Amino acid sequence: MKIRTRSVAGLAALVLALSACGGSDTGGGVVTDEATVDTQEGLVINGEVIADQELYEAAKDQTLTIYTGYQEANQTVVNDAFTADTGIKVEYIRDVTNKLSERILSEHGANKLGADVIITSDYKVANGYDEAGIWDSFVPSSIAEMKDLQHNDGKFVTFANVPVTFAYNTNNIAAEDAPTSWKDLLNPEYKGKIGIVQGTAGGSSIALNRFIQEEVDPDFWTKLAELDPTVYDSGGQRQEALARGELMVATAGTAAVNVAVTKDGAPIEYVVPDEGIVLFSFFAGKASTATNPEAAEVYLNYTLSKRGQDVIRQVGDYSVRSDVAPPEAVGRALPPLDSDQVWVMPATSELEYASADAEIWRDAFGR
Repeated sequence: MKIRTRSVAGLAALVLALSACGGSDTGGGVVTDEATVDTQEGLVINGEVIADQELYEAAKDQTLTIYTGYQEANQTVVNDAFTADTGIKVEYIRDVTNKLSERILSEHGANKLGADVIITSDYKVANGYDEAGIWDSFVPSSIAEMKDLQHNDGKFVTFANVPVTFAYNTNNIAAEDAPTSWKDLLNPEYKGKIGIVQGTAGGSSIALNRFIQEEVDPDFWTKLAELDPTVYDSGGQRQEALARGELMVATAGTAAVNVAVTKDGAPIEYVVPDEGIVLFSFFAGKASTATNPEAAEVYLNYTLSKRGQDVIRQVGDYSVRSDVAPPEAVGRALPPLDSDQVWVMPATSELEYASADAEIWRDAFGR
């Protein structure tokens, strides 16, 4: 088994201006729908009020800082759309969940937390932030009536539902020979050419581990370990290796594949397996020590609005709102939430199964 590690935290300033006619150009080819923006009395996007005049005036000249575990490519596209639609600048730091959590807790303990908004894929981590006093109570106006998306009395909200499946390099595997089942990944032909990420932290790993136990094979990880997969520290590293042809197959997010194919022409294709794709949630909230609190509120109002959730849908992730259609990725519609091909990880199940399932993964891969 090969192991690849690298720090993926990065800081990027994304500065786009609203066009003079009030429309927007977003997403670098991923987000194809332009928004109708009205700033005459606050911020109204596609007819939905994102911020009143007072909030928008306070926020529009601020630079928002986000600490996020959301996939790098996806986060960039969402930030890009937000800046184009609102004129508010964004900086972000992205890292895998466990490393980002360590940073957030350390900075908070030293009274130096730099985040205005935090996005995490781990429900247990989000709960821990609440216990530590890191969240500020704020329910985005766009989901004020959607109680199922609000957690811990409004301390944090469900931000996006992210599909996990696997993908293959189209230069290495012909479409007619592509795997169609999770169990197909155990094909000896893939020995040394399989990519996965660390299976002991983060919502994607927690959900995938539980899915493997319930729907595929309790011994799947042990069998896969015998094929000498490369274990990456981040999904970005894994996908880059797949796109370069260093791997034949790899676990993958449909949204990340969609961005890579649409923007970069990467020779990869995702699969909706016979057993289904795995769905897990990201959670977001406003930091209690935010130095740009108004921008944070506009960001959360925006990303939970129909426009913001449609951007997430166009990226290739599922909206958390029932009034937004299922996503498409690489020109193909993903199955609806109520399909047998979508396995949803209940957030609270993370607390019940995460530790035991992670131990199974550790036993298989020896780390």
